[in-house]
Amino acid sequence: MSTAQGRWVLFTAVLGSGMAMLDSTVVNVALPRIGTDLNTPLAVLQWTVNAYLLTLAALLLLGGALGDRYGRRRIFLIGMVWFAAASLLCALAPNAAVLLAARALQGIGGALLTPGSLALIQAVFHPDDRSRAVGAWSGLGGVATAAGPFLGGWLVDGPGWRWVFFLNVPLAVACVPIAARHVPETRDPAKHGRFDVLGAALGALALGAVTYALIAAPGRGAAPDVLLTAAAGVLLAVAFLRVERHHPDPMLPPWLFTLRQFTAVNAVTVCVYAAFGGFFFLTVLYLQVAAGYSALAAGTALLPTTVLMLLLSARSGELAQRIGPRIPLVVGPLLCAAGMLLMTRAGTHASYRADVLPAMTVLGCGMALLVAPLTATVLASVDVARAGLASGVNNAAARAAGLLAVAALPLLAGMGPETYLSPTAFTAAYRRSLLLCAAVLIAGAALAWFTVRSRTPERAPCAYHCGVSAPPLDPGASAPSPKRKGGD
Repeated sequence: MSTAQGRWVLFTAVLGSGMAMLDSTVVNVALPRIGTDLNTPLAVLQWTVNAYLLTLAALLLLGGALGDRYGRRRIFLIGMVWFAAASLLCALAPNAAVLLAARALQGIGGALLTPGSLALIQAVFHPDDRSRAVGAWSGLGGVATAAGPFLGGWLVDGPGWRWVFFLNVPLAVACVPIAARHVPETRDPAKHGRFDVLGAALGALALGAVTYALIAAPGRGAAPDVLLTAAAGVLLAVAFLRVERHHPDPMLPPWLFTLRQFTAVNAVTVCVYAAFGGFFFLTVLYLQVAAGYSALAAGTALLPTTVLMLLLSARSGELAQRIGPRIPLVVGPLLCAAGMLLMTRAGTHASYRADVLPAMTVLGCGMALLVAPLTATVLASVDVARAGLASGVNNAAARAAGLLAVAALPLLAGMGPETYLSPTAFTAAYRRSLLLCAAVLIAGAALAWFTVRSRTPERAPCAYHCGVSAPPLDPGASAPSPKRKGGD
């Protein structure tokens, strides 16, 4: 931490992860303006979020494995350039089809970039300084994430929604030469064997088919292509499980789910992040379409959740170390459910101070209480050598849950294509969706109560976290650190 190279490595990791974290928050704020400018229905806005989540969730584990095998810096740089190029294509997209294709490509870049950011710190820093470096990375990345909704709203109301994507290009231009010059290459010499490319492809196709059926159903009903796609998604999911069972080096090892605690915490993760994904997607739309907020006001309205997570997540982790994870993983989702139920009071032209702020404050407190214990319990449920894999599976599960929630929630809440065009009808459907999200959170709290053991977990390495799309990603055990020169 005291060397110039150490500071450059930290700067590179923060800039890379901050770019991906910003994208996860600023794009949601831009959705209504994208729909207006490109004259697209609600289904296209769902795909604007899900095209990115689909490729990211399906390829995240593969991206981490590529970094371990071929070099973490190399894959990080490829992901950075890929992500920036796809962002530029998003910004220049002349129509919705090009935008959705570019968002899918952006997710591939994110799958290469995201696992490598923290892995660079874990592999490069000396063990004596590693915890400080991870803490600095976590805190600075949290600040970037917290600023995302505000920054996104300012860009959308100012130069326009395309600048939400243009923003990534100068960040990459600044980061790539620094990483190429100052970040040493590391890899895991123990990594060998074949990559599970077939498993990654089947997982992506299964998620894509199910997502298509869920998004198309409100407008097309039980049309033959919708039913056939849904059936194909189920068959592809079965094929994925079979491949994982027989592959010599599977992307998603089935033996992980024989661990009771690991399976229980991932089930809680799916409930929690499904509710978060659906809530934040629809809330940003609701605030602008039905409540009449500007993009900047809608983005600012979300700030209490991310700021409270940033301020309180470290203390939440310390609390879980003292009393165990069970109580935080029960009370946290219940607080989040209460926050979402408070939002049901909001109607058209909702007051921010009376209707939105109390709900976001309660929601933020609940999120701050549960995220750090959730991550720490996942890492503690497996041996140290498998911590990176466990964290990757947990992160991918959260993103897949958000993907399916964004696809399914409008269908379950009765939000058809015409509903989105009417503020009154959209408000009624939004309230129904809040009840569904709260019910899923209550189910997650019940799961935690009956399945999570009270044993105190290890402290999560990423103490400061305010990402709403997934828990923090930890690479686990890393390659040996480079030897210090000159006895430093």
